[in-house]
Amino acid sequence: MSDANLNLKNGDYCHVTAGIHKGKQGTVRDINISKTGHMTITVVQPNGDRFKTLGRNVVVSGS
Repeated sequence: MSDANLNLKNGDYCHVTAGIHKGKQGTVRDINISKTGHMTITVVQPNGDRFKTLGRNVVVSGS
């Protein structure tokens, strides 16, 4: 995991760069660490849709 993703926090605006949701963007909500140690986040898009993805798949673009 990159150092930038360790600093993810609720309210950050992010772009998904990998995985099934690649190309989507939105606001970070509900950050969790899974049993296997991976960071999972919920991203809320501007239209209100939500999806879950891994923290390593996103890049923060502002807060």
